[in-house]
Amino acid sequence: MDYLARNYLRSRKIPSTACSGCGLGQCHKAMVQAIHELGYKVEDIIWATSIGCAGRQTYATWKGDSFAGTHGRVYAIARGLRVVLPPEKRIVMTVGDGDAFGIGFNHLLHCARTNCDMTIMVCDNLGYQSTGGQYGWTTPPGVVTDSSPYGMFEPNWVQKDQDVLMILKAAGATFLARHVSTDGRAMVETVKKALQNRGFSLIHVIYPCTTNFANTALGSREPAKIYRWIKDHAAPLGQEKPDTLWSTGIYYDASNSRPEFSQVVREKVAEIQRRYANEGTH
Repeated sequence: MDYLARNYLRSRKIPSTACSGCGLGQCHKAMVQAIHELGYKVEDIIWATSIGCAGRQTYATWKGDSFAGTHGRVYAIARGLRVVLPPEKRIVMTVGDGDAFGIGFNHLLHCARTNCDMTIMVCDNLGYQSTGGQYGWTTPPGVVTDSSPYGMFEPNWVQKDQDVLMILKAAGATFLARHVSTDGRAMVETVKKALQNRGFSLIHVIYPCTTNFANTALGSREPAKIYRWIKDHAAPLGQEKPDTLWSTGIYYDASNSRPEFSQVVREKVAEIQRRYANEGTH
């Protein structure tokens, strides 16, 4: 067990119950590494999880306070929690692509709209892998899955003219980024910036599923094959190639530029209380 696991994670949850070769550990380690390097303590962080692989493998792993939401509802819970928590407490989430960009998308948009202070890592294994490997909101065009045996043909949320990150920007998000799980140090630095934004931050991370996606899309469960495939189809923003599926890096950084939701609520409540007190004196 390394120093991050010893200091921040529950020993009974180590090692993870994820499939052999799963990239979720890379996603989670980047989040914990960023927390560590920024000097946060266990009690400073409230860690939320959702449904699916990303939620199941992370639930109750954090040594401190944590909670989980039912399908797509964790964002609404977090938004309410943000109002009652002290401002210095940080809410982080590790959620799945189906939960964030599918059933929970409406709640996610309202968190962005109000610039609610939370840092969300969307751990994307390119489909519904925990239920058998059906295609999802970000499955690349042409990819064979259990529910697209002739290749994925629907538009997805990573296309140039309908990128989900740009939709979230238009909704009011103040920090948005995309990485693949093998980005290592670059991803840690991005998460650190996201955590320092007092507002809505989201990092979309593509990670490999060796059990379902790799088997149907690439014809092999060999981890090296899917890791190489993802790496070959990713490139930093501005360095894309014709076959690039994921441009990596910070898409939008307007950190601390808009009023944060819970701050606005507290200020409004204080204003109402002052008005009531003044009216009571007349």
